[in-house]
Parts: sequence; structure tokens; C-alpha cells
Amino acid sequence: MAASHFTRFIALGDSFTEGMCDEVINGQFRGWADRVADGLASEAPEFTYLNLAIRGKLIDQVIAEQLLVAREYIQGRNTLLSFHAGANDVLRPRYDASATIAKYQKSVRELASTGCTLLLFTIAEKATGEGKTAQMWEERFSIFNKAVREVAAEVGAVLVDWSTAAFLADRRFLATDRLHLNEEGHHRVASGVLEQLGYPFDSRWRVPLPTEDHTSRIQAMRSDLHWFFTFALPWVSRRLRGKSSGDGRTPKYTEPVSWPISR
Repeated sequence: MAASHFTRFIALGDSFTEGMCDEVINGQFRGWADRVADGLASEAPEFTYLNLAIRGKLIDQVIAEQLLVAREYIQGRNTLLSFHAGANDVLRPRYDASATIAKYQKSVRELASTGCTLLLFTIAEKATGEGKTAQMWEERFSIFNKAVREVAAEVGAVLVDWSTAAFLADRRFLATDRLHLNEEGHHRVASGVLEQLGYPFDSRWRVPLPTEDHTSRIQAMRSDLHWFFTFALPWVSRRLRGKSSGDGRTPKYTEPVSWPISR
């Protein structure tokens, strides 16, 4: 039984919260947030859900395009609001840590002042690759996560801290793009969130995967080449052209929808 019965869930953020690359239902990725909404709705017959997240969004875009909309629909403590932003900024070459962290913490304080129940996340610090770039990202995310923990404690937010489940960094929970969660990854994140909120959850989410079978050098090389040409190269191309994978996209649910919806 849940400690609090939420009657509304508002999800803000980027691709993580949009649900890339989970299973596709009615032409849209499902994602951990939809899965959490399923769990919350099971305890509240009049439950509604909004998901304003769009892939590729930087923190300035999340603030400008999502926060004002969300504030219109907050209904006090019975509204759960998840806020996940800044990860795309951290990955950019010209990342400004102090500016991004200041914007993140300011947004958290503003959202907390509305009286909603705020849900925050740390970000997996360990990159799937190796080398100087992976080390740089790990250092950046470590500093960012410290700021997330500090502001979460300050405002009394519910914090899902993945440092307590380090096994989720297993590459087998990632899609073939090596960046977004796959179906099993989204399922486990949703279960972790529901546990944190005091709702029924799948306890198997805490069980690490069995030891991975050895991959030959040839298999690894083929996988790396596929990833480079299919995902890495297009990502670099978009950066050079000032484009984003989220350009022209609209959120999944821009107004409260009764949940679960017919599938």
C-alpha cells in the first residue's frame, strides 16, 4: 500500500523521461514514466497523467517549454512531479557546470514551492565506453549528481539515487544506441521508482543480470562499427548542424489524461 495516493503525475525532462527506447505502443515509446503511471493509477481511480518530456532537450529548453505548463496542473501534495534535466548539457563539449547546476537547482526550488511531491534522479556516472571522454563524462556527472543530492535534501524531494543500484550501469540494460534504456532497463527503473514511493513494485528489479558471456574481438568490433555509423556519426552530425533529435516533436501528453488509456 502506498504511503501517499497520488491522483496526478506530471513528468518533465528529456529522452529518459520520454521513454526512448522502450517498447512502442500506439506509435510512442512507453518508458519508465508510463510504467510508473500504471502503478500509481492502480491506487487512485481518478488518476491523471501528463508527460511533457522531449528527447534532446537542454535544461534551458526544459525550463522554457515545460515548467510553466506543468505549474498550471499541479494540485498540491497529491501531484507527483518528476524533473530530470541537465544530462544533455553535461554531454556537450562546451558544458558550463556552474551555470547548468544553478539553473537546475533554481528550477527544483521553484517546483518544490508549488507544494507538489517532487521526484528527482541522479544520473548513472559510469559511461559505457572507456578512455578520456568517458572519464570526463564520469567526472562531470559526479559533480552534477552531488548538486542533485544537495538540492533534493534541501527541499525534501523524493530522490532516486542510482548509486545504490550500481549494477544498472550494465550495458545490457541499454538499447543498441548505448545511451538510452531498453525495455528491461525502463521496467527496472519504474520498479525502483515505485519502491521509493511506497507503491507495489517488482522486487526482481534489484537482481543483477547473470555474468555476461565472453564476446570475441571480431564480434565487439562489428558491434562498435554498427554503433558508430548508426548512432554516433548522426549524433555528431546533428551537433555540427545545431540540430536536435527533438526538433519539431511534441510531448506525449500535454494535458491531463485519464490513466491508463486504452491501448
